[in-house]
Amino acid sequence: MNKLQIMKVHALLAAFILPVAVMFVVTGALYTWGIKGSYSTQVHSVNLSDPLRADAAFLTNLAETELTALSISKPEGNPKLKTYGDHFLLEWTGSSKDIILEPGEDARTATLTIKRTSWYRKFVQLHKAKGGTLFKIYAAIFAVSLVILLFSGFLMAWQTPRLKRATLASSCLGLVLFLVFYLSS
Repeated sequence: MNKLQIMKVHALLAAFILPVAVMFVVTGALYTWGIKGSYSTQVHSVNLSDPLRADAAFLTNLAETELTALSISKPEGNPKLKTYGDHFLLEWTGSSKDIILEPGEDARTATLTIKRTSWYRKFVQLHKAKGGTLFKIYAAIFAVSLVILLFSGFLMAWQTPRLKRATLASSCLGLVLFLVFYLSS
């Protein structure tokens, strides 16, 4: 590819991924400072005929039944059984809501907690790969596009005689700083 073709691919790809790049940059930068967005939470008591057991399929089925009864769609992600000593719970996260199903105060009740994300928390959840399959595919396309942008930018700079030495120095400095920050963390 000649320099003009590389510039064209670089510019069009940059314009295409700009919206998702801004989302990842903003949410990532703010997340490092503890800004994660918020939830609105509802807690529902579930009456049981049999006590809960630490069985992911059983808990998922119960959660789906209760969500259907409440006319609430299930989260986009996959449910996970989590155990903490004798305590267990089903955690099911997505971009628009998280749910937790856990034993209640006695053996005949369970607690279903539904946490709906704020508009900003939804972006954070997408950043954390908590969205549906389509967004995960989009994020993978973004990642590949970002690598192409970086390589095409490097190639354009490398093909410019006045920038060749600075490009090499900048790349080496970037690698050294990455290793220093990695090793110091």
